[in-house]
Amino acid sequence: MLDWGVTLNLKKGNDSRDDLNIKIFVELMKTITPDITNILETRYSILRIINYLQPIGRRNLSNKLGLSERNIRTEASVLKKQGLIEITSEGMNITPLGKNTIEKFKIVFHNLRGINELEKRVENIIKIKKVIVVPGSVESDELVFKEIGRAAANYLKNQIKEDSIIGLTGGTTMAHVVEEYGKNEREGFKNTIIVPARGGLGKKVEYQANTLVQKLANKMNSRYKLLYTPDYLSKDAINSLMNEPIIREIMDYITKLDILVFGIGRADVMAKRRGLDKSKIEDLLQREAVSEAFGYYFNDSGEILHEISTIGIKLEQYKNMENIIAVAGGSDKAESIMAISKLNKNLVLITDESAAKKIILKYKEE
Repeated sequence: MLDWGVTLNLKKGNDSRDDLNIKIFVELMKTITPDITNILETRYSILRIINYLQPIGRRNLSNKLGLSERNIRTEASVLKKQGLIEITSEGMNITPLGKNTIEKFKIVFHNLRGINELEKRVENIIKIKKVIVVPGSVESDELVFKEIGRAAANYLKNQIKEDSIIGLTGGTTMAHVVEEYGKNEREGFKNTIIVPARGGLGKKVEYQANTLVQKLANKMNSRYKLLYTPDYLSKDAINSLMNEPIIREIMDYITKLDILVFGIGRADVMAKRRGLDKSKIEDLLQREAVSEAFGYYFNDSGEILHEISTIGIKLEQYKNMENIIAVAGGSDKAESIMAISKLNKNLVLITDESAAKKIILKYKEE
C-alpha cells in the first residue's frame, strides 16, 4: 500500500532542484509500479470531489467519476483507513489531513499528468510571463472552474501588498476566483483598495464586478469602491458621468491599478451580451474577431477590429501594466487567449488543460 504520509512529504520551492526531485520520484513510481498512475489519479480525483461536494454519497460520487459503486466502496475504505476521509450516514467528508494531502499531492499529480511541461510549452508559444494550468476541462467537469478559481486566488494572494490597488472585472469565472479566495479566512489588508475595473455588464447581479469587489474586500478585510454604471455607454453619457465627483474618484483609482484580474471573453459571446445589433455581430465574425477586452474586439493577431464606448480601464493602460492576471477555461477560449496574450507580455494566465492543449494545437496548425 502506498504510504501517503511519506510520499506526500514533498514540497515545491523556488529551487529547480525541487522540480527535478519530483520528476525523478514520479518516473521511479512509473518504472517500478506502472499501474500506480491510475491508482493515484483515481484516489486524487475521489478526494478532490469529496472536498468540493461533501458530504457526498457513494452513488453520487460514482456518477461523477464514472466508476462502479463497488470500486468507490473499495477506494473509500482505503482512504478512510489512511485518515483522509470520514464516512457518516450523510456521506463522505474530507478530513483536515485529507485537505492537506490534496494540496501536497497536487505537485505530484501535475507531474503525472505532464502539466508542468504543458505550462512551459504554452508560455513559449504565447510568450507571456507565466502560465498556470489546472488539470481537466471546464467543458466536461464543472469542478475545474473551482480549481481555476482557486489557482487564480492563490496567485493573486501572493501578489498583494499592504497598499495595493486591485481591479476586478465581472463574470462567472471571476466569481469562482472570489469564491475560492481564502475560504473561511480573513486577511489583513486594511490599506488595500479593490475597485471594479469596468462598469456593470449582464443581468445577473452576482456576477457583476461591483458584487465581486465587495465580496473579495470582505474576505480580505480591505477597502473598496463601487462603480454604479453600466459598462456599455455612449460617449456623451461617459463624458457627462465623468463630471460626477464619485465617478471621477473611482476612475482615478482605476488609473492607478497595481493589479488587474480579469476574465477573457470570446468576441461573439461578448457582442451578444452587450446587445450589439445583428449586422455588427455578423461583421465582426466575418472579419474573424475572436476576443474582446476593455471595449475592443480583436482578431487572432491582436489587431483591433472594433471599439465601443465603455467606462473603466482603458486599453493603453492595460498594455503598460506590470501585474495582470487573466483567468479563462475551456478549449473554446484558446483563440481568445492567444489574441489577448499579444497585447502585454507581462500577462499571467490561469487556464485549464483543454485550453492549453488547444493553444498548442492551433500553434501547430499555423
